[in-house]
Amino acid sequence: MSAVTKPLAGLKVLDFSGLLPGPYASMLLADLGAEVVRVEAPERDDLVRVMKPQINGQSAAFCYLNRGKRSITLDLKHADAAATVKQLIQHYDIVIEQFRPGVMARLGLGYATLAEDKPDLIYCSISSYGQTGDYAARAGHDMNFLSLAGAMSYSGRKESGPCPSGIQIGDIAGGSQPAVIAILAAVIQRQNTGQGTHIDISMADQSFALQALVAPSALNDGDEESYETHLLNGGGIYDYYRTSDNRYMAVASLEPQFRQRLLETLGLANLYNLKDSELKPHIERRFSSQSMAYWTEKFSAVDACVEPVLTLTEASQHPSFKSRELIKVGAAGDRQIAPPTQFNFQPNELPSAAPVKGAHTEQVLAAVGFSDNEINDCKINGLFG
Repeated sequence: MSAVTKPLAGLKVLDFSGLLPGPYASMLLADLGAEVVRVEAPERDDLVRVMKPQINGQSAAFCYLNRGKRSITLDLKHADAAATVKQLIQHYDIVIEQFRPGVMARLGLGYATLAEDKPDLIYCSISSYGQTGDYAARAGHDMNFLSLAGAMSYSGRKESGPCPSGIQIGDIAGGSQPAVIAILAAVIQRQNTGQGTHIDISMADQSFALQALVAPSALNDGDEESYETHLLNGGGIYDYYRTSDNRYMAVASLEPQFRQRLLETLGLANLYNLKDSELKPHIERRFSSQSMAYWTEKFSAVDACVEPVLTLTEASQHPSFKSRELIKVGAAGDRQIAPPTQFNFQPNELPSAAPVKGAHTEQVLAAVGFSDNEINDCKINGLFG
């Protein structure tokens, strides 16, 4: 699918965010065809950019999160910064920002100020605890959001308690993805009303809302789950099982037909009617008797919701992902996960490579009407750093 035919072609985004939640959100928009311009501080690097491994001076993670975007540098504390951004805003549809509440307003770039000159502006603020409330000014990270929301009180093991997640659930499922949903909803609303809006994404609130199967019970009858007490958190046979080579198999055989096939393949069909608490030790012993490779082969032709726990390198070679052309080589020679959403069953190509900081400053400003002399004055005055 070419850039001009992508669903969000023509939508223009100014992204003031860094790290993960905002950049992941704007990556999703860029993957779908939106024009995204990063607004970066000249004196401070995005911490993700300097992570390892490095590819041509930028981390592999940065190359992934910021593909398909352009970059400008602006010192937002400079006396001319607010006026420059206001001129830019007239040519853009959406602002994404991830500062603590109040920071953008103090810089003269809050929603109320920008919307005076551009009432159809869609302005998305992603923050730890929201723009209002007792915790609005408090710092936080993914683990904090999940913990305060109650999710980590039952996500872990009885013996060891909560376990850090390898995926940043609160940041992405609680920040990036609801931000994109809300932004696109606001685009449709604007088409109907002509008005923009200020979107308030609290990653803590969104993390609370993710608990669709557990929170309703706790809120209505006080039935609190704990570690390994729920059908889906290790309280039943739905779990990970260690193999003889210290690898793991993931067993999600919840439905009766899958349970039957699981037990038949393990040679435990006669134990079908046991309670999960009684059955589980038998399953553990059986899996521990052979290697992961053995069980992977054993279940390869069995439709029982049983799969191996793969490393990322192994996953990149798995037939499911290879057959859907999910891993591609980027312009910098790095291997990346391609945009996973397909339209009309066509695998996606990778967008352009992630930008070097400030690479497009002059180009972007010229496109919105800044003259060569004005751009040169901005350089001399230190607006670009």
